[in-house]
Amino acid sequence: MSNVKNYTEQGGAKTVIGGELDIPTGGKLTFEGTELKPAVVQGDSIASTVTEVVADFNALLAKLKAAGLMRSE
Repeated sequence: MSNVKNYTEQGGAKTVIGGELDIPTGGKLTFEGTELKPAVVQGDSIASTVTEVVADFNALLAKLKAAGLMRSE
């Protein structure tokens, strides 16, 4: 039995990351052709009305979509 944490299974169809995946500057991570990147920070909500909560939530959704972490449609 091996103690290797990161490996690609025979045939290359599956890669297992049991350690750290480091993507240095210039590298990128893509999913179905869409680059994934960190989402822009969404500040804590201080909403006091339902309308304000909806606005905060929609802002979060927009940031997740822009980062490629959620499909637009």
